[in-house]
Amino acid sequence: MTEPQQDLQALVDAARAEIAACSSIEDLETIRVRLLGKKGEITEQLKSLGAMPADVRKSAGAKINEAKNALSTALDERRAVLEAQKLADQLASDAVDVTLPGRGQSTGGLHPVTRVRRRIEQIFRNAGFTIEDGPEIEDEWHNFEALNIPANHPARAMHDTFYFPDGRLLRTHTSPVQIRAMKDRKPPFRVIAPGRVYRCDSDMTHTPMFHQVEGLVVDEGITFANLKAVLHGFMKSLFEKDVKMRLRPSYFPFTEPSAEVDISCVSCGGTGCRVCKNTGWVEVAGCGVVHPNVLRAVGVDPERYTGYAFGMGIDRLTMLRYNVNDIRLYFENDLRFLKQFA
Repeated sequence: MTEPQQDLQALVDAARAEIAACSSIEDLETIRVRLLGKKGEITEQLKSLGAMPADVRKSAGAKINEAKNALSTALDERRAVLEAQKLADQLASDAVDVTLPGRGQSTGGLHPVTRVRRRIEQIFRNAGFTIEDGPEIEDEWHNFEALNIPANHPARAMHDTFYFPDGRLLRTHTSPVQIRAMKDRKPPFRVIAPGRVYRCDSDMTHTPMFHQVEGLVVDEGITFANLKAVLHGFMKSLFEKDVKMRLRPSYFPFTEPSAEVDISCVSCGGTGCRVCKNTGWVEVAGCGVVHPNVLRAVGVDPERYTGYAFGMGIDRLTMLRYNVNDIRLYFENDLRFLKQFA
């Protein structure tokens, strides 16, 4: 054996030992580059063939290629072993002991607006009201005209309505549900209509989509006193305290007479604070006696039947119940805020 062949054999033996002792895929790749890369030791041996005499070049080339193939095989085998070992280690570290007790998961909770809506529904259900629902995409007749708001009525400018190209609209209040309920049955009626409504408005106390609940009672002999008694009882039940209530004259096209409903501030008890702007009162609803034109629009005789209606924002009531001063907090989905109500 010539000296170059002895050097080659020594190189192969040392490389085999190093490959066998390698403990990581990264180190194995370093060995591969050092031996078989573009400037690797075996590659340099192949480059040296051109300087050898012709009579030894062929046999030397065969020996070098044999060494290259042997080292390639050794590298592949060791890589397979190391990859299998790495997978086994990963599987062992990721293993789950199904016999261990559960770690425990925090349970979710109802959104505060949903909690208040359900409480409102339960209070009125206990008072004999039924819960009605209707479409959120309405036509102008149900949303305006049947409620004594014709096309040229100035009250339409108060609603900031979202219209569709075909003339339909996103309902601006849940009053259309009352119209549908009265058309489908005969008096007496005692219903509430909670749901989402939409108006072009957005600030600390208004959002383009908000929640509203409206109530309607139609029967013989219904008076404004019945309305006041029901609303006062509802406010005391909702806020779980003996709140005072007052009615201020107002105007709504679908009720006559009409009134705004104020209650004594639930934050300060009526002594004056930032929530009530130091007046001791906060506005919570609108109400009134159902206008005869509304009853006529749905085929109810206003000479025989009277009724009252009221409407209030569920989001506004939720703000007051939980003493929150920015309505947008309810819709930003910040879990740090929402977890307080879980």
